[in-house]
Amino acid sequence: MTERDVMLNELAQGLRPMSQGIEWFDALSPEAQSETLRYLSHHCIQARAVAEDGPESIRRDGLRPTHTPAVLITRGRIDQQLGKIASLTPPDERRKAFRLLIAVLAIADGRRRERFCTDGCGHWWHGLSVAD
Repeated sequence: MTERDVMLNELAQGLRPMSQGIEWFDALSPEAQSETLRYLSHHCIQARAVAEDGPESIRRDGLRPTHTPAVLITRGRIDQQLGKIASLTPPDERRKAFRLLIAVLAIADGRRRERFCTDGCGHWWHGLSVAD
């Protein structure tokens, strides 16, 4: 488990405010931002994100439906669209992508937790508590 793992999961679980997540993300180098977005998109796929998670993630994140990540998440196969979102390069689009992917992870992992982990599980990230 790395600092990045903990940060992303705390954000997705609402244990840390998104403002802290944006501050952390903005402080990363462009290369580290790209890597983080790819990593985050992979986590969304592992959490079994589905196409129906797109509109709800847009609503939760508060993105306008016309913003590039919002348009992408609602078009085509979810795994392909997550990859496209993770590949966005303009800084303002990366920030939107980061927020949206956190919302997708929150929805998909929340559903996974409800379906498969209610009686306990071995996922270390499901044992996180509120950050100080």
